[in-house]
Amino acid sequence: MSTAGAYFRLARAGWIMVREGVVAALPGDQLVGAPKFAWRVARLFTRRRAKGKQRSERLSEAVERLGPSYVKLGQFLATRPDVVGADIAADLVLLQDRMETFPKEQAIVTIEGSLGRPARELYVSLAEPSAAASIAQVHEAEVERDGVITKVAVKVIRPGVRRRFFKDLEAYFLAARLQEKYIPSTRRLRPVQVTETLAQTTKLEMDMRLEAAALSELAENTKDDPGFRVPAVDWERTGRDVLTLEWIDGIKLNDLEGLRASGHDMKALAAHLVQSFLRHTLRDGFFHADMHPGNMFVDAEGTIVAVDLGISGRLGKKERRFLAEILYGFITRDYRRVADVHFEAGYVPPKHDAAAFAQAIRAIGEPIHGQPAETISMAKLLTLLFEVTELFDMETRPELILLQKTMVVVEGVARTLDPAFNMWKTSEPVVGRWIAENLGPRGMLSDAREGVGALLSLARQAPELAARTDRLAREIDAMAENGLRFDEATAKAIGKAEARHTRSGRIALWVMALTLVYIAWQVS
Repeated sequence: MSTAGAYFRLARAGWIMVREGVVAALPGDQLVGAPKFAWRVARLFTRRRAKGKQRSERLSEAVERLGPSYVKLGQFLATRPDVVGADIAADLVLLQDRMETFPKEQAIVTIEGSLGRPARELYVSLAEPSAAASIAQVHEAEVERDGVITKVAVKVIRPGVRRRFFKDLEAYFLAARLQEKYIPSTRRLRPVQVTETLAQTTKLEMDMRLEAAALSELAENTKDDPGFRVPAVDWERTGRDVLTLEWIDGIKLNDLEGLRASGHDMKALAAHLVQSFLRHTLRDGFFHADMHPGNMFVDAEGTIVAVDLGISGRLGKKERRFLAEILYGFITRDYRRVADVHFEAGYVPPKHDAAAFAQAIRAIGEPIHGQPAETISMAKLLTLLFEVTELFDMETRPELILLQKTMVVVEGVARTLDPAFNMWKTSEPVVGRWIAENLGPRGMLSDAREGVGALLSLARQAPELAARTDRLAREIDAMAENGLRFDEATAKAIGKAEARHTRSGRIALWVMALTLVYIAWQVS
């Protein structure tokens, strides 16, 4: 897609945000200079019907007009309060990923194209769509296995969604580059890298085989865990554009009356939910990152069944140790240890004073110890911690932000199930066990084994590393003697890139001028 097209799409998105009153609902009183003038102009162009609505309603209507890829962008940015701010992230969380369904006939064409077999051979029956989101829709179906008819859920990719998303993605990258260029204070947030992360995660989410693999991995990790599971994957009927799963008959976790009427133990459900999430995070380093109550059911046995694993998170061993030591440090009031962990992990630059950082952390921890345990929020604790670390130049850690966002959701669901829920008491068995196994003598032995393995691997690569070093030394000597030279193809490529850059700049100016004319015509 051309740069001109990206500018036009970005201008269109901005115009819709202005017309739906999203820009006017931002806290513009805090702005100065040109940004404040632009905010005032945006207020003049806001639709009259939008002026009486809440900001979240305005945002929802704007995103609905912009289409499925913007719904996905909003969902992604809801996980990044460090980028958009806590208030905007809270509004984005409320975005409803409900779209119009597409015809069953189109779904059948997609299924047959992806699996290479007629739908009538794959399914005994395939119902009309029961729900549709920005990327896919779900059908209830039946399959026959060994003469037994079984109900399944069939998730089918939305036609044309990939092409639409990748076109809009060009506009997202353009906005990120402009932000980095003209708003230096936001470079710390790495907007281009954030957009690259969005592109990668959405590419993965648009391949149903990868969601199936994530469900399979989570099922394997949790096969012996009490009170939690995920639906089984039907691999024979799963491909790039279609995912077939075990059908779940259960009650959604947000249906509190239904859960009580069925006799489920609400306190036990809250405990199973939080302990399961912490096991996945600390023990496995792989967690379901979209655990809102609409994605979780309770079956007849009282087991929580999590569905829709399009978004998942991973934590390496360093991040898991970081999380466990922080939680343990707050519990024991060892604030210096919490500060040291940040420095050891490399999250806070060494130019800062560890004692001053520990003092800032104490300001978070001490008020907690004067409260009843059931009122202390672990998610709020992490939120405050990230606010403090920003003052000490801690760069954005996407994996920790995603973890914190998911913890906010999980803890919130647990408190709706059990208003007197004690997060610390419930977490202690899981966190304490992980600390004992990984930070005590057993953990030291494990680290020693990993160190020996790394040394052996390095020793096996020694001949190749020596050869590479020798080649590099010869190339540096040649460069020092003869200077840096480009071959003819490289020189031509540089010339073409420079010409294309100049041409793109002229096109962009024309597009911006035409956009302004279009806006003026619309207003008139």
